[in-house]
Amino acid sequence: MSEIKDVNRTSSSAAASLFASLKGLWREIAGPDEAGRISALSPDLGDADMAALRARMRDCLAAKGGEVSARARAAGLGRAYLSLSAVGRRRFLGVLAGEFGPEPSAVDQAVLALTGAGDGVSRAAAERRLRAALEPPRLRLLTQFNALPEGVKFLVDLRAELMRLVADEPALAALEGDLRGLLASWFDVGFLEMERITWRSPALVLEKIMAYEAVHAIQGWGDLKNRLDSDRRLYAFFHPRMPDEPLIFVEVALVKSMAGNVQDLLDTAAPLGDAETADTAIFYSINNAQKGLAGISFGNFLIKKVVDDLSRQFPQIRTFATLSPIPGFANWLNRRLVEGEAGLLNPAEHKSLTRLSNGLAAKGSLKTLLSDPGWTADPRLAEALEPVLTRLAARYLTREKRPGGGQALDPVAHFHLSNGARVERLNWLGDRSANGLAQSAGLMVNYLYELGDIEVNHEAYSASGAVAMSGRIRSLLK
Repeated sequence: MSEIKDVNRTSSSAAASLFASLKGLWREIAGPDEAGRISALSPDLGDADMAALRARMRDCLAAKGGEVSARARAAGLGRAYLSLSAVGRRRFLGVLAGEFGPEPSAVDQAVLALTGAGDGVSRAAAERRLRAALEPPRLRLLTQFNALPEGVKFLVDLRAELMRLVADEPALAALEGDLRGLLASWFDVGFLEMERITWRSPALVLEKIMAYEAVHAIQGWGDLKNRLDSDRRLYAFFHPRMPDEPLIFVEVALVKSMAGNVQDLLDTAAPLGDAETADTAIFYSINNAQKGLAGISFGNFLIKKVVDDLSRQFPQIRTFATLSPIPGFANWLNRRLVEGEAGLLNPAEHKSLTRLSNGLAAKGSLKTLLSDPGWTADPRLAEALEPVLTRLAARYLTREKRPGGGQALDPVAHFHLSNGARVERLNWLGDRSANGLAQSAGLMVNYLYELGDIEVNHEAYSASGAVAMSGRIRSLLK
């Protein structure tokens, strides 16, 4: 999503690379006996292989022998999965989802026992029995991977695979939900460690930052070095069991006054700023690096910890704001134009756009003008489009909601508003890149984190969807 960007393509390739390396890493742990059983399975996991797979899963759950035996069985089962084709993996996951869930009869009996229990001790015992009956065996099986090298990362990437499959195979939803709950408990923010990434950080981590950056692509090592210079900061969350894998990271520019153009921020030829005289910290890129942790939120905690760290280092910095994309604006506007929404444009805008297009209807001319990326080079067109698009962007950010709730339609807006920020300023042609023009007609937005108002803004947005905004944004909506 958004500036809190999910790196889907990068995560997929990284998962494939990890899965390939794990086949070798877990071979030694599995041992020759397990390896022999793996090689006997066909890549597509044919019907003749299913009985053997079920037996291996039951063996893992039986937990016979000591810790070494348990790790060998888990490594063998993991290698079995890694050795399968896409068809075989779907069949593997189907068995895990369909045959290793809670036992229905045990759940029914526990529910009856709870219904008939009295108060006090008997009810507490019945509740424990029901909780135990509801715990699926597959969850205990998945937990065994925690003991393997890179086992946690394997489960994170396994959930990413499940998330892609669930839309077409709803029967896998319960398994995906179990894995999500397991990962949410392991990736509680209390277990995470925030680190500042510098030019001296391990090369492996720097390479992953470059690969995972999906908001403003890093154009080589020179660009990365620029983003790690003395007037910049880059912070990431890590998990102890994934020490070389950033979970989420944020890039910050220490500047004078609020920034409004991302190309200026990213210009490697620009003079080096002085962090000691900066009065503003601009969060200009936030990336979720692990697709398999989608829905497990810790981005808000990262921002708060970064603000705390910067406030201690640079007490003169009083303004904490973002320079954010508006990823859904162009698609939303295009839908409004295609549907011919009445009242989308005001009379002055109708007149201005009709004159520009030599009589073409205003909505049609707006759609036509925006379809040509060269419009930004024509000062006359840009001047005419600015008031129209900034007004519509203000409406999109502050008034358009997701179906069935008060959450902002734009995912980046929802993230920052739920964290207590306010919509501060729209920046005309703040991102002239091809992606910026395609997703938001070049517009960018500053969200301001006013430290004294964060909690009030968060509560108002969470309770009723009320959007905190500056006076200049309100004036655009009139």
